[in-house]
Amino acid sequence: MICLDNDVTSDNRCSVEKIPENPTPPPHNHNNPAIRVTMMPRDTNAFGTIFGGMILSYIDQAGAVQARKYSNRRFVTVAMREVVFVQPVFVGDLVSFYTEIVKVGRTSITVRVTVEAQRAINPNEYVRVTGAEVVYVAVDEAGHPVPVKEPPGSV
Repeated sequence: MICLDNDVTSDNRCSVEKIPENPTPPPHNHNNPAIRVTMMPRDTNAFGTIFGGMILSYIDQAGAVQARKYSNRRFVTVAMREVVFVQPVFVGDLVSFYTEIVKVGRTSITVRVTVEAQRAINPNEYVRVTGAEVVYVAVDEAGHPVPVKEPPGSV
């Protein structure tokens, strides 16, 4: 357990709630998020929670990171399917965006993004915030669809 020096009483007890040195890991099945962001005051809406549009932007970025790991093509976003916010996000929360490839077509790739927040006020609390499937299309310099993977011998 960790207790700051100024929180120790005269009988050497911690005067505040102790924080475990190794919090319980989040409930997802992935080791590393595509991206992880600490939410800041500039990201809030009029009600003081994090603006949903910020989360949508990060979902798009996280999915694009995963698509680029699969193929070095240029990708554009063509669809984001059913985003339902089930928990709010607050200033200071550490938000993780976990990704997995759902489908690879000839010119498109679909990535599932799961969003979880580690609460700033309770670092042992992880909550699922939302999720979405994002569809990207591989394009050339002119913006025309191209195969996700280059054909063998075309390099």
